[in-house]
Amino acid sequence: MNSVGTPLLWGSFAVVVLIMLAIDLLLQGRKGSHTMTMKQAAAWSLVWVTLSLLFNAAFWWYLTGTSGREVADAQALAFLTGYLIEKSLAVDNVFVWLMLFSYFAVPAALQRRVLVYGVLGAIVLRTVMIFAGSWLIAQFEWLLYVFGAFLLFTGIKMAFSKEDEGGIGDKPLVRWIRGHLRMTDKIEGEKFFTRKNGVLFATPLLLVLILVELSDVIFAVDSIPAIFAVTTDPFIVLTSNLFAILGLRAMYFLLAGVAERFTMLKYGLAIILIFIGVKMMIVDFYHIPIAISLGVVGGILALTLIINAIVNYRNDQKKLAK
Repeated sequence: MNSVGTPLLWGSFAVVVLIMLAIDLLLQGRKGSHTMTMKQAAAWSLVWVTLSLLFNAAFWWYLTGTSGREVADAQALAFLTGYLIEKSLAVDNVFVWLMLFSYFAVPAALQRRVLVYGVLGAIVLRTVMIFAGSWLIAQFEWLLYVFGAFLLFTGIKMAFSKEDEGGIGDKPLVRWIRGHLRMTDKIEGEKFFTRKNGVLFATPLLLVLILVELSDVIFAVDSIPAIFAVTTDPFIVLTSNLFAILGLRAMYFLLAGVAERFTMLKYGLAIILIFIGVKMMIVDFYHIPIAISLGVVGGILALTLIINAIVNYRNDQKKLAK
């Protein structure tokens, strides 16, 4: 697998991630830090975005000195595009978490704990998936067409999908997990396991954690191929992906109270997936430059948010008129 990643770059990335995770976990363990206000979530979201941009700037500076300005510009732009794609697609993941926590009535004080383990698990799972995907593409280039067709299909399906009215507890997977785990009827504080009369039981909080991890794997199946449309370099795919994941927990608490006001977002994300799918399928006939891809993705997101704001304004006016 060809990559711009050098031991210095890989090591620097690992150090940054470990330091930030350590800070995050230490703050999580502090007394009174079991909930996150919207103000704190906004501050942490800004920290993660700023850190990602600073890393990209340092990455560009390093490549400028070692490989030249042209290579540095292209690779830094690829990182930024991949980060924006992953960050935008991650919003859907956040909405699924909201649904899970609401259905299982997980208190706000426990949601943060679940998300800490969820993000840690996502880092490990996505790292494995990205290296496996990079290896497979290096061996079988035609897989890019498969990924492209899959993203095209997923985008069309997302655009026309209707709200699932069935309860989460009725899903076959949830019933299967409940059937194969000795589980308590209610949440036992922050415990994932508890003992009753000497017998070990799982708690519903463990079930929620499992579903959070599985939801991330499902969304990773969309987002990782989408970044492969920008670059197949495992260093850029992994770093842009993980930097976006590290900010997911703060994004969750930032959007938790206003999720219902993003009704148009799924259509914007669907168009992005369709665009990326087409880009991958026509790569041998026409290569869309990374700068154009970044502009298209950013433009779709901006237009979607504007339309969403207009729809929300009109709905608010209708409610006031009643």
